[in-house]
Amino acid sequence: MILGIECTAHTFGVGISNNGKILSNIKDMYKTETGGIIPNDSAKHHREVADKIYNEALSTANIKESEIKAIAISNAPGLAPCLYAGMEFAKKKAKELNIPLIGVNHCIAHLEIGRSLGANDPVLLYASGANTQIIAYAAGKYRVFGETLDIGIGNFIDKFARHVGMGFPGGPKIEEKAKNGKYIELPYSIKGMDVAFSGMQTKLQQLYDKGEKIEDLSFSLQETAFAMLIEAAERAMAHTGKNELVLGGGVGCNARLQEMCKIMCEERKAKFFCPIKSLLVDNAGMIAFTGEIMFNAGIKETIDTIEVKPRERTDEVEVIWR
Repeated sequence: MILGIECTAHTFGVGISNNGKILSNIKDMYKTETGGIIPNDSAKHHREVADKIYNEALSTANIKESEIKAIAISNAPGLAPCLYAGMEFAKKKAKELNIPLIGVNHCIAHLEIGRSLGANDPVLLYASGANTQIIAYAAGKYRVFGETLDIGIGNFIDKFARHVGMGFPGGPKIEEKAKNGKYIELPYSIKGMDVAFSGMQTKLQQLYDKGEKIEDLSFSLQETAFAMLIEAAERAMAHTGKNELVLGGGVGCNARLQEMCKIMCEERKAKFFCPIKSLLVDNAGMIAFTGEIMFNAGIKETIDTIEVKPRERTDEVEVIWR
């Protein structure tokens, strides 16, 4: 019975995993009417909701605190104030219950939860706010085969949404507007398996300021940015010889991105795996699930040895559980 805590950015969540089954996955998300994430405000939100979310997760899983064997905490990568807020809470509970802690890399948790669907050795297209990476397992680590050269896909979408006066998160609003749009050509920037979005962002903002319709810009944003992601993911699949694709991260909730992944995999005769929405977005269920795998492999830390690693890269983690 492993309890997981998610706290890397805007979401504070608590999940519980037992024998590979997620028993509860409760979360609360920091939101704004205008602008993006203010890290210190998000950390304050985490501290305010922590006890409530923790108790709700235990209640939903219908377990007692005494049954928890370890606490898995998303200690990397992420916004430092948010990570520290989550770590404080995790250490407090670990001390109260006298149980070990497990530091879980948030990006790796997205890949492991995708594997829970039946994927054996997939390429992960990880599309979230701060992260845009093409990841696959090779020689003892999860290697990054391609990534954004500037900003994450989600942050790019949110920045454009902010420019046009939408609150955070902007992705769902852009997706809705895109349903009634038509295509306008935008900068398409891909170098090998790496992508870049800042040029497209500048162009979108210029077009909006000149009076182009938000529906057309939203549609064009999705078609262009997602095509770049699919091209990079397909190239990684060809390079590694893998025939499974897992979609991960909050942007993975976008129906059009899912559809494009599916089409590409069908054309390659590859398998496509997409977790349910509650496991695509930032969530503690995947942290608990991954923590359980790591715990079973003998990985554990104490409140004195564990630390937050805001900038830890996916390929810095030794994957000894595979």
